[in-house]
Amino acid sequence: MKLEPTQIMLAAAVFFGGWLWSYIFLRQLLFNFFTAYPLIRKMHELDPDLIAVGAKRYTTTSVIVCAVVSAVLLAVVLAFCPRYLIIAFASGAVLCVLMIITKLSPSNPAMFDSFCTGYCRFVPDDELRNIMYQKETKKIDRRLRELGYDRSFVPEFRKQP
Repeated sequence: MKLEPTQIMLAAAVFFGGWLWSYIFLRQLLFNFFTAYPLIRKMHELDPDLIAVGAKRYTTTSVIVCAVVSAVLLAVVLAFCPRYLIIAFASGAVLCVLMIITKLSPSNPAMFDSFCTGYCRFVPDDELRNIMYQKETKKIDRRLRELGYDRSFVPEFRKQP
């Protein structure tokens, strides 16, 4: 099959669309499953009152919305695009996932900071909430000790290259 120049440009645009779809929706889903849910679970293990129940509901809502929207967009691509555009879309999506998969864990400081920024509003303790909002991870452990917890939900961070 010989592709025309306009088809090649369209395939490149659809490739970028697949990459963008993956970056926006799949990245959020992966963040929820690999970072948000595990950290919420660790906080609940320390004390069920350390983080409000709304945090889990917020994450579940995010998962549902991202899954529905991404499924609809994927269905549109699969229903209306010829095979070469589907391959371009899938290639962009897979490339994006390969680029971000290693970064989506709580041991990545950027992901932990993102969790702190997004979920600090669910922390009832004013000082801990403020520390999380300001992303001062070393002070989180100190505040947890002040509150009487012998463990922390802060992960061991990987060394950045």
